[in-house]
Amino acid sequence: MATSGAHDRLGGIEVFVQAVEAGSFALAAQRLHVTRSAVAKSIARLEARLHTRLFLRTTRSQSLTQEAVSYTHLTL
Repeated sequence: MATSGAHDRLGGIEVFVQAVEAGSFALAAQRLHVTRSAVAKSIARLEARLHTRLFLRTTRSQSLTQEAVSYTHLTL
């Protein structure tokens, strides 16, 4: 039986995968039926747990860091 802690960890990965596939936090949020802020916070928590940045963010765009590219090969 999964615990809520395990679900939270997996949820962060699901949000990451959705953000990568969607190409934006806003579209990922729409697909996941959550707010853009919830996606950003989930990604920030995942980055904190991994001790690395996954996305390079500007006000107009986002792109994967080299570390995130490595993670995508493991998760996608």
